[in-house]
Amino acid sequence: MVNSENSSPAKLQEKIAAMREGGKILGNLLRDLKAYVQPGMTGKEIDAWVRKEIIKRGAEVAYDMLDEDFPGSICISVNDELVHGAPKDEPLEAGDKVSFDLDIYYKGYFTDSAFTMLVGNTGSPAIKKMISVTESSMWEGIEQVKPGVHIGDIGHAVEQVLRKGHLGVIENYVGHGIDEEMHSAPEVPNYGKKGHGYKLVEGDTICIEPMSCLGKPANHIEGEDNWTVKMNDGSIGCHCEHTVLVTKDGYEVLTLPD
Repeated sequence: MVNSENSSPAKLQEKIAAMREGGKILGNLLRDLKAYVQPGMTGKEIDAWVRKEIIKRGAEVAYDMLDEDFPGSICISVNDELVHGAPKDEPLEAGDKVSFDLDIYYKGYFTDSAFTMLVGNTGSPAIKKMISVTESSMWEGIEQVKPGVHIGDIGHAVEQVLRKGHLGVIENYVGHGIDEEMHSAPEVPNYGKKGHGYKLVEGDTICIEPMSCLGKPANHIEGEDNWTVKMNDGSIGCHCEHTVLVTKDGYEVLTLPD
């Protein structure tokens, strides 16, 4: 349970310092990844680059630590794949939607972030709008964060932006607490009622990660890897995420680049 009321001041400061450093490493890596991706690259080629970069920057590959083996160092979800996409051999094409979701481990703590882009910075206006609206919903959720705020307040804010943008709201995958564990309580859904759910306290660290789609939100796990989540109706899925620290009077986004 990510509840900092139960942490000693020294332990809490250790956590915050490590997650600030790890979050900066992750933010900078994802910024560089966005510039690195080009049409013709395969998911496995990108995955190999990410693995080298994680290690070069002094962190550890978090997905190597999962109880169930994940075949890669980063999740790469293309077009109708929503999340948890296993890196593949197929080359990316200009106009493909691709979502990248990455955890790293640094000095005993995890940080987690994701973004969605169009390969070659070209593609459907509808997909561009979906990415923009989903990112806006994430920031609207983040803006709610401060001590005393309920998880339902965050989910409600995210959901309102997604629905106003006429996007499908994914309900069966949610955000989460994070620190010494990659995923911990509380769950942070992308929907909710104001005043409901866990109440945030200073020092909590959570991941806010809206997921949306252009069609209906039903999805399923598909493929030999037993990881990749695809939309049932073949529509395009979208995912973005930041790790957020609850501060004395608000929030700090830990996974922003320099």
